[in-house]
Amino acid sequence: MQTLWHISSGPAGRSYADVCVRHGIALLGPGDAGPWSPERDDADFEGPAVRRFASEPEVGDAMLLRTGLAKIRAVGIVAGEYQHLETFDDVNGFDLQHARRVRWSELPEEYDFGEPVFGQSPWRFSRVQDGRVVDYTRRFLASPPTHWQEAALPPLPPEEPPLEAVPLPLRGVVAEAQDLGSLLWDRDRFGAHPSEDEMVAHFVVPFVRALGWPPERIAVKWRHVDVALFRELPRGPETCHVVVEAKRLGAGVEGALEQAKGYVDALGLPGDVVVTDGIRYRMYARAKEFAPVAYANLARLKRPAGDLFNRLARP
Repeated sequence: MQTLWHISSGPAGRSYADVCVRHGIALLGPGDAGPWSPERDDADFEGPAVRRFASEPEVGDAMLLRTGLAKIRAVGIVAGEYQHLETFDDVNGFDLQHARRVRWSELPEEYDFGEPVFGQSPWRFSRVQDGRVVDYTRRFLASPPTHWQEAALPPLPPEEPPLEAVPLPLRGVVAEAQDLGSLLWDRDRFGAHPSEDEMVAHFVVPFVRALGWPPERIAVKWRHVDVALFRELPRGPETCHVVVEAKRLGAGVEGALEQAKGYVDALGLPGDVVVTDGIRYRMYARAKEFAPVAYANLARLKRPAGDLFNRLARP
């Protein structure tokens, strides 16, 4: 084993570990500033992590896919040089275009070292210093089966093209999301992230209104549901068409599914579920055991967003 590195797979509510393992890749942000090069300053990338990720690992080095301060999801071998891939410009809302191919061996379950072996405030990417982690990784790499260390890498997903044209009724709310998105994330200029109630008022309700839902068929804080859309009146469980569960910006919409499913099951609602932070919307189909079926990021619209618009539009 050469040098051992660790890389974050995102916060618990917005983990992208599955994406990394599935595609044989390690991802790092922020990527919207463009490709790293030796001439660029660390400040362009919010610190030195991107520079180190791009310039220091060598093919054959070991890498750990970290979850939190003490756990890992996978052990990997670096299999490629640094790339900047626009394919990963929106991974659970993160811009993660900085990439390296990695042959990952996913663990049956997360391995917990029992204490914060990566530090109390670890870098997004850094060299592993803790001897216990180094020893664990050496033993793992030497233990059979080891065929994964030379296996063919999985293909990368194709880059999704941008949405060619925003439907006319949606242009106002989309423009507002694109104009305000960066400000809402900037704690220095804006302050604390807006609450989920603010995002419902300023984005979610205007969004569903633009999709054709009249106010009498939009309920806010209805039986503990953040937003409910009704096919017809009177408003009740049997006429509920879609349940929308909102989270505050940065909390991670994917983590809201279980809460939304709980409301659907408890109330006996027949409709689908949408989870959102006001900017990103992910739809899950009840008829498909809540499998994800559509996604749109209003601040970064791709062609598949049109499917979500169609599914969420008033029937």
